[in-house]
Amino acid sequence: MFKGQPKGLYALALANTGERFGYYTMLAIFTLFLQAKFGFSASVTSNIFAGFLALVYFLPVLGGYLADKFGYGKMVTSGIIVMFLGYVFLAVPTGNDAAGIAAMVGALVLIALGTGLFKGNLQVMVGNLYDDPKYAAKRDTAFSIFYMAINIGALFAPKAAEKITEWYMGKTGFSYNGDIPALAHQYLDGNLTGDALAKFTDLAAAQGAQWADNLGEFANRYIACLAGSYHWGFAVACVSLVISMMIYVFGRKTFKHADVNAKQVAASGSKEAAVELTPEQTKSRVTALMLVFAVVIFFWMAFHQNGLTLTFFARDYTATTATGLTRIGFDVINLVLIIIAVYGLFSFFQSEKGRTKLTSGAVTVASLALLAWKYSAMGDASIAILPQKFQQFNPFFVVALTPVSMAVFGALAKRGKEPSAPRKIGIGMFIAALGFTIMALGSFGLPIPNDLASVTTDYRVTPNLLIGTYLVLTFAELFLSPMGISFVSKVAPPKYKGLMMGGWFAATAVGNYMVAIIGMLWGGLPLWVLWSILIVLCLVSALFIFSIMKKLENATA
Repeated sequence: MFKGQPKGLYALALANTGERFGYYTMLAIFTLFLQAKFGFSASVTSNIFAGFLALVYFLPVLGGYLADKFGYGKMVTSGIIVMFLGYVFLAVPTGNDAAGIAAMVGALVLIALGTGLFKGNLQVMVGNLYDDPKYAAKRDTAFSIFYMAINIGALFAPKAAEKITEWYMGKTGFSYNGDIPALAHQYLDGNLTGDALAKFTDLAAAQGAQWADNLGEFANRYIACLAGSYHWGFAVACVSLVISMMIYVFGRKTFKHADVNAKQVAASGSKEAAVELTPEQTKSRVTALMLVFAVVIFFWMAFHQNGLTLTFFARDYTATTATGLTRIGFDVINLVLIIIAVYGLFSFFQSEKGRTKLTSGAVTVASLALLAWKYSAMGDASIAILPQKFQQFNPFFVVALTPVSMAVFGALAKRGKEPSAPRKIGIGMFIAALGFTIMALGSFGLPIPNDLASVTTDYRVTPNLLIGTYLVLTFAELFLSPMGISFVSKVAPPKYKGLMMGGWFAATAVGNYMVAIIGMLWGGLPLWVLWSILIVLCLVSALFIFSIMKKLENATA
């Protein structure tokens, strides 16, 4: 898996890990922040969230265009600086008035622009490492490793967000309750009556007996406290970007040779400059990429519900405590121990040296023993769950399952039966449909979101429903995302590498903006209907890509 890879891969991957840690810390709390601080409805929140994601993934088109002209490394460095400024502005506490909203929007634009300069061009440099015939056969494996590194950063992000929220609210005497912010805004707007008012009064009293008779002050203070904790969460991204920049600068000597675009290669007089595609070949490749881009739009529309409607579901419909074995997954240290055990086990079976096998076996046994000890120490007590904690399961599954997927693909490759990258994408769409089928089945009988304020019976479902969904969606992601990026880096005409990688992100941007469609429907429809819309879109996309498979595979021949 790691053997024989160029050193530049690890420097670029770790630089991306630092940046992604900050980004996903912010993303884990972003929709919660919008609703808690500004009192936005699900529809408004959905549009802001989707618009931001669309910018984040569309601006790599601009970043790729500029990189094809001026160089990838310059754009990556500029991107880190611009992102840093955006996170600084987002971390500064502001009011919840029009000026506060404007400051928030400005910060988001800077973050999106910086990401556009950084993300795609970093990945192009990874691809350039594998233009060397010595490493060409390891391209798909490399992007799986690179993608795994991204998710290592994402794995720890929700934990960081949770701890900051608990710390900041705890020092002011409050504790987190996901039901309070919406009810507090409704109370301040004068729209809270009947059972909903009684529910808010009980929740206020649970935070402190003095608040039951002073609901207005409680509402204002709680909103300000929770919003303040989120601002501190955004500051984490500033620190992570400093670390990312240090890794990039000090590791540059390992990938400097990959920081060249077609224009620079031509100017150098290198033999590589003589490699040219015919207009027909260029057209065929660009067409193939555009068809793939069209399909992945609907995957990202479905997948990035994790930051929107699946987060709403975690907050409003999922049990706020975990018991039994389920508790293991809500401690990030436990997840790390599982990852170590998985990698130790693979190393044990794949190693050729006895000493390495012995070390790998010992590491695996020690990790599992420590995990068992930590679980036994929990006793019978339940643990509280914050909704953002569910965001750690997707990156955990990516990191843990990457060696599994690579082993499976490697075994198939030895037999000459490994699916092509386009086929993997099609399979990924079918798996994504299965993931939302789990959500649809688990949502039958639940009240619609608009009725929740007056519901007093216990309707919350087991956390395992979301955990299982994230597991299946991660399988889909592993079939689609790293393989898609690898496909783009391989098929893109040399003159348009940056632009075509930007095109991949532009397709992602369209999908991310379409995330808002489900968010805007959130409220008046049964939940199983919302998930069924995504099931149908994923199935139709899968059928489409298999219908054009020959065209895609001929373009890569």
